[in-house]
Amino acid sequence: MKPIRVAQIGTMHDHASPTFHSMLRQPDFFEVVGCAEICPGREHRLYKERPHYTVEQLLEMDLDAVVIETEEDRATEFAQMFADRGISVQMDKPGSHGTASFNRLADTLKAHNAVFHLGYMYRYNPVIMDVMARAKAGEFGEIYAVEAQMSVHHAREKHEWLCRYKGGMMYFLGCHLVDLIVRLQGEPEEVLCLNSRTGQDTPACEDYGFAVLKYKNGTSFVKSCSAEYNGFDRRQLVICGTKGTVEIKPLEVHVPGAGNMQKTPYRITGDKEEVKIFGNENAFFRDSDPYDRYDLMLRSFAQYVRGEKENPYTYEYEKKVFEIFMKCCGVNE
Repeated sequence: MKPIRVAQIGTMHDHASPTFHSMLRQPDFFEVVGCAEICPGREHRLYKERPHYTVEQLLEMDLDAVVIETEEDRATEFAQMFADRGISVQMDKPGSHGTASFNRLADTLKAHNAVFHLGYMYRYNPVIMDVMARAKAGEFGEIYAVEAQMSVHHAREKHEWLCRYKGGMMYFLGCHLVDLIVRLQGEPEEVLCLNSRTGQDTPACEDYGFAVLKYKNGTSFVKSCSAEYNGFDRRQLVICGTKGTVEIKPLEVHVPGAGNMQKTPYRITGDKEEVKIFGNENAFFRDSDPYDRYDLMLRSFAQYVRGEKENPYTYEYEKKVFEIFMKCCGVNE
């Protein structure tokens, strides 16, 4: 089957360069037409020898899909331009501060039967994919709590940048975790937004994101802090069920000397009597094989566009996750 014709909008987002190069590494799936930088003169040096176009020029091209890698607050704006033409969209993360524009984008793509795909970082993590399948099959029983953390230590400049967004760090990274909890537990009965400020570097910045999702049988939480030393290595997902507990920590470990390759360590403690209380010696430990965060995600996107696979994330699901995510950010509509 022919590769899809794709262009990238934006080159300065944190994930722009690895996304672009993942597509270049997969010529069986992508014919990369080029890119457009919405702030000319700022494009990453890795794009210098690649074809550059304006957004308007790309809108007139025969494209199958676009990958949106602009800054967060403008992603939906640019995605909508291509959605209006029936062009499938991969968007790095929700790029809106309200449900109206996000829902309009999803509804437009649905009307055109075009693919709407969000680049949530852990959807194609091999360990999380395996754990999600096990949870769906009932291996861990009824899930009553999920603890999701994704922190880092940012410099002052990043803190100042976060001030642009309601919810601050929750808006920047919390979306990846809200997606995981909703997939495991569905829509919560209540969302408590507890985002706050540590006062470090930029006192006005909501650099400590924390939200509680209440369910009929338990309580889950999302934490995302930008002022936490060694926060990256403490990123974790804990799933507690009536038949077992899963601990994934850290969510990713970079493999030395292997470019963008990562691996993910995890352990599962089952419901056997001898390990219910003290499970360390008998728990099931495993390390994933090395993988690239972007390759499977983008390859799957191409397969959805070509009709080889069905996108498991429906338009309605994406809208619901975004609605819950906005509540976590303290955006009340």
